[in-house]
Amino acid sequence: MNVLKTFVDTNVIVYAYDTTAGEKHIRARKIMMDLWRTGGGMISTQVLQELYVTLTRKIPRRLKAPQAGEIVEDLLTWDVAVNDGEAILQAIGLETREKLSFWDALVVVAAARGGAEVLLSEDFADGRTLAGVRVQNPFPPSR
Repeated sequence: MNVLKTFVDTNVIVYAYDTTAGEKHIRARKIMMDLWRTGGGMISTQVLQELYVTLTRKIPRRLKAPQAGEIVEDLLTWDVAVNDGEAILQAIGLETREKLSFWDALVVVAAARGGAEVLLSEDFADGRTLAGVRVQNPFPPSR
C-alpha cells in the first residue's frame, strides 16, 4: 500500500491541541488522527521547535512543558526532516525565487527534501506547488 506523504506545518498541529480554536481544532484533530492511522505524517525540526514554543507560550490555554514535551516526543516517531546547512542554503534560494519568508521557505524545503507530496498549511496559497510539493489549506475560508 502506497501511503501519501504529508508534511504538516506547525499551525495545523497547534490547532489540534488548542481547544479554543473552534472548527479549526476539530478539523486539525481529524487530520492528525488520520495521519497517525496511515503513517503518512511528516514534520521537520523547525516545526517541532515552533510547536513546543507555541503550545507552552502562545495559545490561550497553554500546555505545561512536560505535556508539550510528550507531544513533541510522540511526533518524533513520524518522518522528521532535519534542517541542515544545505537545507538553509536551499531555503535562501527559494525565499528569493518565490518571494516567501525565510521560515516558510525552510518549511517548503524540508517537505520537498523529505519526499512529501502535500504540505498542509494555512500560510501559503491553497493549491500552489512549491519545490514540487502541493500546498493544501486544510481550513478553507467559509463561503
